[in-house]
Amino acid sequence: LRENGHTVGFMGDGINDAVAMKNADIGISVDTAVDIAKESADIILLEKDLLILEEGIIEGRKTYANMIKYIKMTASSNFGNMFSVLIASVLLPFLPMMSLQLILLNLIYDLSCTAIPWDHVDEEFLRMPRKWEADSIGKFMVWIGPTSSIFDWTTYIFMYFIFCPLFVSHGVLYNDLANHYGGSQLTQLKEAYEAMFQAGWFVESMWSQTLVIHMIRTKKLPFIKSHASAPVMLLTMTGIVLLTMIPFTPFGTMLGFVSLPLSYFAYLIPCIVLYMVLATSIKKAYIRRYGELL
Repeated sequence: LRENGHTVGFMGDGINDAVAMKNADIGISVDTAVDIAKESADIILLEKDLLILEEGIIEGRKTYANMIKYIKMTASSNFGNMFSVLIASVLLPFLPMMSLQLILLNLIYDLSCTAIPWDHVDEEFLRMPRKWEADSIGKFMVWIGPTSSIFDWTTYIFMYFIFCPLFVSHGVLYNDLANHYGGSQLTQLKEAYEAMFQAGWFVESMWSQTLVIHMIRTKKLPFIKSHASAPVMLLTMTGIVLLTMIPFTPFGTMLGFVSLPLSYFAYLIPCIVLYMVLATSIKKAYIRRYGELL
């Protein structure tokens, strides 16, 4: 069985079973077995009912699925953010997000991910055992991470060239402010420009990072063919609402944000819809390439 790539389990309760149980990947015994059999076992059943094994296997597969979901989601999200910040640091004349803003974004995102251990797992995933493949994390990260970066860059372009000039600097780009204004007015305009830019990317980042949880938690079409559990839905939607509200609050002002005009959401919603469509397409291409999502 091992030569054919299978994981081998052996169940026994006698002295003659001890060697096989020791050599198996998983040794299973019962609490009434002889001592040497129990010492050789990895699992000891306290009830004489094989349904316990089935339930344990199913729960183990659910745990593995949700664990690998979290690892791949977090790795791809962090890779995408790192890529976006790197490009922005090279091209922009100011930081795309301050350190405290980035810490808060990641904190709320991580809190919204704490419900993933209780997420639903598709029945198709539970039918067969899965092997841990560490290299799949890197592949997944490289495929999914840059997808979010594309829309981060789109947001950079929109905020820098359109939105901030329109609502902050009377049509003047950041680099040209010094040619039109001076003194304290120049300082105020630069600060407002940066604050609105950072608020716009802050909100877009939370929406994209959180909604992609639903896109890549299943190989099926999310929200329609596969639903996340109630805790996952509650925490992710709460995270989106909270971080969207922050720029409009005194706390947001303390962090260096300014309130975003409501017209910003006329850009954000289509942007996120396109992101979800692209993420779904990349997900399908990844599955065709490697045979599995998780």
